[in-house]
Amino acid sequence: MSPLLLWERLDYMCVCVIFWLYMHTASALYMEPSPQPKNKREYFKGNPSQLLNLSKEYGPVFTVYLGMKPTVVLYGYEALKEALIDRGDEFSGKMQSSLISRVNPGLGITFSNGEMWKQTRRFSLMVLRSMGMGKKTIEDRIQEEVLYLLEELRKTNGSPCDPSFLLACVPCNVISAVIFQQRFDYSDGIFQKTTEHFYRTIKFLESPWIQLCNIYPALYTLPGIHKTFLKNEAEHNKSILKEIKRHQESLNLSSPQDFIDHFLIKMEKEKQNKKSEFTMENLVATISDLFSAGKETASTTMKYGLLLLMKHPEVTAKIQEEIARVVGRYRSPCMQDRNHMPYTDAVLHEIQRYIDLVPIPLPRKTTQDVEFRGYHIPKDTCVMTCLTSVLHDEKEFPYPEKFDPGHFLDEKGNFKKSDHFMVFSAGRRACIGEGLARMEMFLILTNILQHFTLKPLVNPEDIDTSPAHTGLLALPPTYEVCFIPV
Repeated sequence: MSPLLLWERLDYMCVCVIFWLYMHTASALYMEPSPQPKNKREYFKGNPSQLLNLSKEYGPVFTVYLGMKPTVVLYGYEALKEALIDRGDEFSGKMQSSLISRVNPGLGITFSNGEMWKQTRRFSLMVLRSMGMGKKTIEDRIQEEVLYLLEELRKTNGSPCDPSFLLACVPCNVISAVIFQQRFDYSDGIFQKTTEHFYRTIKFLESPWIQLCNIYPALYTLPGIHKTFLKNEAEHNKSILKEIKRHQESLNLSSPQDFIDHFLIKMEKEKQNKKSEFTMENLVATISDLFSAGKETASTTMKYGLLLLMKHPEVTAKIQEEIARVVGRYRSPCMQDRNHMPYTDAVLHEIQRYIDLVPIPLPRKTTQDVEFRGYHIPKDTCVMTCLTSVLHDEKEFPYPEKFDPGHFLDEKGNFKKSDHFMVFSAGRRACIGEGLARMEMFLILTNILQHFTLKPLVNPEDIDTSPAHTGLLALPPTYEVCFIPV
């Protein structure tokens, strides 16, 4: 046997032994009724239903151990509201895994903290609003992109198709216009690669090997898929840098055209400030964060939403009746219509509540020593918030496991808001793309149902709407649908 092959087999055997130890010891999470760890052990593998059982025993605040790292779990609306909204500053830190820190050392919006986070988020929001975010200008851009989507759907001629890629194109091109001042054709190879990047990243981060390495960073010295992940991220950042360079060559300091131009001008203004947060590295990370926030929620929610509507054709029929009554056939739906379409609004909210897209968001951390509900939580403690416990709270939603738009309607059929609607998280760390995603989802859904009927390939009662995958995201199963013109 060659020495190289011998070492490869030894490496494999070591990994197997370490993984066995991880599954039998390190993955055991220690539970107790206070955030301070004691001696009792419980096995936990990330399923929110397991957190439900633990919360019944220990209450809405308890500690688990992920490897050697203590993590405080907040469960239920009251605990999350108090931490994320009422005391948002104290719980506004963001944790990073050891792998993510190798790609993004605390830059951008998602993984930054302190002044870096405050300044980057504030500047980004200011620029996005100046470019029309939440206003008629961005709505016009979405409407324009929806027309391209409708044309692509017509090209299917009512034949079965997987809508995943086409549904991702609208939010992807909208955020591309904001960041790059550029629209991509749906057949563009670079565009297709970009839309797939997020899913590849999720797949890598959820692999058992990556999770094991995050607990034992020394394993990164061994061969493994983490090296492929790091290579992919480096290539992704390289493509962003190429676009930034193109902007630098044509930059007009007095007339910024998109987000990159605004950031480059800010960098120029602060070039004498050695402590400035506005650097090239931060620009790359911020672009990546904005792209993910602006694309993923709307596209995956719409993919799941169409599946639910095929499962419940009576709901689809009521939406189409409302569209016909409020909008008609001779103009496109617009955001002003939403105020007059309570049932459609309720369906969109129920889709998001029901699918529970992000059951447990990326962990936060305390920014200072915190006294919370009688417990002392030290500064920099990892905090896990379970959104499932809020979105599937039977006290607020009588039938949480049932898809029912009535959860967001009062007895008169008017839209009913709910403080439990935390699909974008809550407080200062809530998703920066929330407003854009809500606008995109309303315009995509209403335009599709104005022009097409959804025809499933099987009987509605045979459609399985349970997630095909639940980890960082609850992803819908792959399916095909026929878009039949009306």
